[in-house]
Amino acid sequence: MNQKYYFKCTDCGKIYQNNEVSYLCSACETANDDKHPPRGVLKTLYHYDEIREKYGRNVLFKSLSDSAFIDLLPVQSIDSMGYLRVGQTPLYAINKLDGDSLDFTLYLKDDAQNPTASFKDRASVLVSAFAKENNIDTIAAASTGNAGSSLAGICASQQQKAIIFVPATAPLAKLTQILMYGAVIIPVDGNYDAAFDLSIKASKHFGWYNRNTAYNPLTIEGKKTVSFELFAQLQQGIPDRIFVPVGDGVIISGVYKGFEDLLQLGIIDKMPVIVAIQAEGSKNVIENLSTDNWKTIPSTTIADSISVDIPRNFYMTKDYLLKYKGEWLTVTDDEIIDSSAILSKNTGIFSEPASCAAFAGMLKYKKLNKFEKLSKNVVLLTGSGLKDLKAVSSLIKIPAAIPATIEAVIKLLYT
Repeated sequence: MNQKYYFKCTDCGKIYQNNEVSYLCSACETANDDKHPPRGVLKTLYHYDEIREKYGRNVLFKSLSDSAFIDLLPVQSIDSMGYLRVGQTPLYAINKLDGDSLDFTLYLKDDAQNPTASFKDRASVLVSAFAKENNIDTIAAASTGNAGSSLAGICASQQQKAIIFVPATAPLAKLTQILMYGAVIIPVDGNYDAAFDLSIKASKHFGWYNRNTAYNPLTIEGKKTVSFELFAQLQQGIPDRIFVPVGDGVIISGVYKGFEDLLQLGIIDKMPVIVAIQAEGSKNVIENLSTDNWKTIPSTTIADSISVDIPRNFYMTKDYLLKYKGEWLTVTDDEIIDSSAILSKNTGIFSEPASCAAFAGMLKYKKLNKFEKLSKNVVLLTGSGLKDLKAVSSLIKIPAAIPATIEAVIKLLYT
């Protein structure tokens, strides 16, 4: 067993070697119930002193190749991650919006260019690689669509079997992806939380490996690679601020974890300000940050990928936001849809509602005049708009067919 990493419980602090536990802290898991976020989520840690001795600041992450990250990933070989290109997504600098020049630098990190058009590929490929190295051939997951289609696609490339539990309301485009990749799909008569719980029960019953977000600590490790890429793409620097859409809290924890690893190594000396963006109709992370008495508000939002009643990584997310002085905002569904149009028309990037929530948060921040001049700000775009066309149907008005004449074209365009 490779001992280059180990786990620490974010709740009780218990340390586990990586061959002692696969999911939650065994000391804390028994105290969990289905009405509160789970405690005992594990953080993956490395022997940072050894890595620091091996690499200097100007060597680690000098390139965007996965091999540059291997010492900070819980797998033994990059080859285990297969041939699909996951990560290494573009970072675009945007200078204008709606014709107006910006007095700050805006970067868009477009993770829709991952193989299944979702940020979730970063987690799926690492879970799949771990399974491959440990001779596991069946992986299960619960998903509103993106994580499921991601796991299905990665498993198809790795010749592994994927079993995906989805709420019955999951968007058709995402279900289509899952089925086209050859995965087994299990629709659940209930919400995401019901699908999540059933997938864990089934995994225990059948002996499957489970990819579920936060429940499997490797998902956070996969998602942290976006921070390593940002560091490399910004010429070994960090942005002033990063806008991140938040549902379960795993993406934002992954972003924090990547930069925290760099802090541990002494490669950076401060954390960027990370802004958590939630939909107004699903704000269970933000609503519970300032209280110890958990309260669930039933979620209703067009942004299905971040619609969560019980955020599975709430406690780690809360710790990160408070420890590193993060910020948070909510955006309405109308603001999300409006931002989708603004993003598409100004940049040529078409993102799904959950992804546009982060862009909507940036627009709200701009409206409040909170950006410092010349500051560097990143919006994390996490999925393609093609995954949920129904969400933007209100914006689409297709003209009626016209006769095939120039006169008809003139009439359509100018009258």
